Amino acid sequence: MDWICRSDQLAGESYRRAQAPTPCKLGPLLAIGAFSEILLGFFDRERKAYDEIPIREQVEVLALTGNFTEQDTSPRLHAHAVVGKRDGSAYGGHLLRATVFPTLEVVATEVAAELRRAVDPETGVALIRQIVRT
Repeated sequence: MDWICRSDQLAGESYRRAQAPTPCKLGPLLAIGAFSEILLGFFDRERKAYDEIPIREQVEVLALTGNFTEQDTSPRLHAHAVVGKRDGSAYGGHLLRATVFPTLEVVATEVAAELRRAVDPETGVALIRQIVRT
């Protein structure tokens, strides 16, 4: 289990497991905790881009789930999050960026294979294109 501490930045496109001796190339992850702010996204098929859903207040991470893959020889995190506000309302979507406060408890398990992503010309999204068994 990794603990991501206060003020750490979490970005879906660039997060690397800095605490691990070697990057996780493939595996699922789950997390709970809290963010002081988060930027969620909802994919617009027509524009081939994410509509941004900014939340600039303290929220509880009710669910964060995703996977590690590889793109252009670098580890990549693809995650979706559901967060709850003080009033009980919930927001969810693709995790674009977040600031952890006070903590985020991440459980990630490496799998004996590699998934590699490549940008799909039709959607403009990096999709899983190759599975390499190790």
